[in-house]
Amino acid sequence: MTLTAHVYQIYIAADADQVWAGITDSEWTKRYFHGTAFVEGPTPGARYVTAIPGGSEAVDGVVEEMTPPSPGQAGRFVQTWHVLYDAAMADEPPSRVEWTVEQVGDGLTRVRLVHGDLAGSPLTWASVKDGWVWILGGLKTVLETGRSLPAATVDTGDDQRPAEGDWHRRQGVEANNPIHALLEQPASAARDEDLLRHAYAAAYHWERAAGRGPANDARAAYMISRALTATDQAVRGLVSADRCLAICVEHGLDDFDLAYAHEARARALLALGRADEAASAWAAARAVEVADPEDRAIVEADLAVLEPVLG
Repeated sequence: MTLTAHVYQIYIAADADQVWAGITDSEWTKRYFHGTAFVEGPTPGARYVTAIPGGSEAVDGVVEEMTPPSPGQAGRFVQTWHVLYDAAMADEPPSRVEWTVEQVGDGLTRVRLVHGDLAGSPLTWASVKDGWVWILGGLKTVLETGRSLPAATVDTGDDQRPAEGDWHRRQGVEANNPIHALLEQPASAARDEDLLRHAYAAAYHWERAAGRGPANDARAAYMISRALTATDQAVRGLVSADRCLAICVEHGLDDFDLAYAHEARARALLALGRADEAASAWAAARAVEVADPEDRAIVEADLAVLEPVLG
């Protein structure tokens, strides 16, 4: 969950029961959590709602677990997390916040916070990434010194899309990375499903990624073509390969992007029994000049797989 969760850990010079109260008692949360307080809950298994000063609701969800710390046993407070204070984030699905509170020494407590299940909530992901750092710093400060941090300043002038775009870029990389290994595995229902999901997920995220360009679109189409051809859907695989080639031609992409567009066509055409056309596509891939020696070696290795049939 590296890219769909935020993980934090701090040590607080206080006993675990004091830290637990700091997290679950509104008299404490009002002092470091942007003034928010529980207006419903927290009660295990029940809905909770927090509100900011003035009464506007901030966050709601369900308390899935609420086990206070005890001697030799860490406390756990697990809550689903649905933002209410921002309209765009309110449209995203709930995520999950897990607190672990463990006494690790005399007057010393370790707090671990995991905010996960954020794959479908990019705006929340971006908002809480640094927000939790401030909250945990506020919790530590108020428990150790009795003082609250200065009010956090919020820059409302910046659009959150760049952060969201960065998130999509990371997700695109994460979805794309396993595809080549999956293509090398024997065909099976499980492998095929996993392969298709990764290919389409990568394309979805690259379409929304920061800094996206035509090369990203071409590579997404290539991966979809390979996945479709490898799962006995060569007709659709050829459509995606043709799209990859069209993007390369339209935007002047050459080098290995163009070589792989032809290679994807060769694979799809071969799977369709159109051997002559496949051989022409394979020859076109071999004819593309790939400047970087390492890239060229990778291209040639992939084309060599088809050489016994098409060469």
